[in-house]
Amino acid sequence: MSVGPWILKWRAAKRIEVSYVKVKKILVVGGGSIGKRHVRVARQLRPDAQIMVLTMHPGMNLPEGATGYLSSMDQALAYEADVAVIANASTAHVDSANLLLAGTVHLLLEKPISDTAQGVEALIARCKERNLNIMVGYNLRYSESLQAMRQAIREGEIGQVLSVRAEVGQYLPQWRADVDYRATVSARSELGGGVLLELSHEIDYLLWMFGDVEWIQAYCGRHSALEIDVEDIAHILMRFDTDGPAKGAVASIVMDFFRKDPRRNCCVIGSEGTLIWDAMAGLVIINKGSTSQPRQIFQRQAMPDDTYVAEWRQFLAKVEGGTADQTDARGALKVVRIIEAAKQSTDQGLRMHKLDAECTRWRW
Repeated sequence: MSVGPWILKWRAAKRIEVSYVKVKKILVVGGGSIGKRHVRVARQLRPDAQIMVLTMHPGMNLPEGATGYLSSMDQALAYEADVAVIANASTAHVDSANLLLAGTVHLLLEKPISDTAQGVEALIARCKERNLNIMVGYNLRYSESLQAMRQAIREGEIGQVLSVRAEVGQYLPQWRADVDYRATVSARSELGGGVLLELSHEIDYLLWMFGDVEWIQAYCGRHSALEIDVEDIAHILMRFDTDGPAKGAVASIVMDFFRKDPRRNCCVIGSEGTLIWDAMAGLVIINKGSTSQPRQIFQRQAMPDDTYVAEWRQFLAKVEGGTADQTDARGALKVVRIIEAAKQSTDQGLRMHKLDAECTRWRW
């Protein structure tokens, strides 16, 4: 995707200021399943907006709610969108975002922010310099049930957190209806696939709930007969070092692509009791031991788009309210750096210790 010289000249003359913006023009980069979801949600929240989809496959059916297609980055820049969603392969996220920053556009990048940390810090710095928002689509943060669990921990319902166990698994061929799993991003290393990147929600929400980590130790590999060239299982151990209710606690994360009974849950064991989150049921249970019965503290099974709608509401509120925030992106960069350390831990068979607050350097 090239950028014409007239665009570069226009970019040099453009003056960026934070101000109230009414979002009327939306660009979605990528026409896959997640791109279609973003089109649908954006149309729900901004029924009068123009929504264009940038795709290299314009012959495909126009996603529900989209206004039309664009087929080149020059066309996308000429469109002058107010906001853009980067929903192509994670290996292309940074390049796509940097090209779009030739204009004045606020960015919502699908997770992970990239398949590698390379170039992400510079992208965030560009957004800050130009007073632009850059959010990352870790939509589980907007799950009402997970928020209820986080609040209970912060209110001391289970005392000091001692141990955390997060689990996620689903059979990859059943993820997307009517799509050959072997051709999807999830299955292909050149597109940023594998459980560590595709299921990185677990790393993100644990950092969101408990703060930074002191060290990690991991194993990831291929154990199933799936026709993929990426890891289909990962086991991660990590110890939290941020002051708060989980300082010193150890978390374990298990991810896989081959579990036939889909599962996403988290168990947090504290000095005064245990909290259990069942994402699929939208359920949070607290258990304080044999002297009391388990108690349901939250239950509402969310609709598939609910967390995306909440995510979009926050994104639009920032853009239209004149806020320029890069906090989300910095957290997402930490997730990628932890994934890189997990892969290094697997290769070395060693525990990786963080050497700085931003997880830029690790030692074993």
